[in-house]
Amino acid sequence: MVTDCSEFGKWRNGGGICHASASIDPTARVEVGAVVHSESMIGAGVCVGSGAVVGPSVSIGRLTKIGYNVSLSNCSVGESCVIHNGVCIGQDGFGFFVDDEGRMLKKPQMMQVRIGNYVEIGANTCIDRGSWRDTVIGDHSKIDNLVQIGHNVVIGTCCMLCGQVGIAGSVTMGDYVTLGGRVAVRDHVSIASKVYVFLLSKF
Repeated sequence: MVTDCSEFGKWRNGGGICHASASIDPTARVEVGAVVHSESMIGAGVCVGSGAVVGPSVSIGRLTKIGYNVSLSNCSVGESCVIHNGVCIGQDGFGFFVDDEGRMLKKPQMMQVRIGNYVEIGANTCIDRGSWRDTVIGDHSKIDNLVQIGHNVVIGTCCMLCGQVGIAGSVTMGDYVTLGGRVAVRDHVSIASKVYVFLLSKF
């Protein structure tokens, strides 16, 4: 929550609002309605779309495109990525435990999300931050719309996740893995490289 707006000002290229401590390349465009928070780093040629929020200490590599209403927190995004409208990256994962008195308590979610280079992430996809290790998306991986990636998930290079895939926490995937539409992967599963998983329909 922003309590003091005095350190925010309008960015000259696009008219968005940026914190004075943010490091923004002069060639980056921050569109009207976007907000860049403190100590964030935005590289050359980046475009941050209207309504997007770049949280404190987030870094975005050069030539990456951030769509409308994207929310970035607790993460780094590599070079030449495309983050489509409505994506949420770096929010808390879904982790709870029951204490001795039967109360549901939240497990700490203190790690980051690391997005590699040349990654594309489809609209309204959510990628949770880690709890005991960073959540990682490898270089050149492509993620469709409406995909959920839980905390501590590590995805290798050149993977493809199709629409409505759900990956539970602490899954590890190798390189060149393809998950077809609506495939679900349970927690703590490891998937080797070059595996194809599809949901079978009964006709």
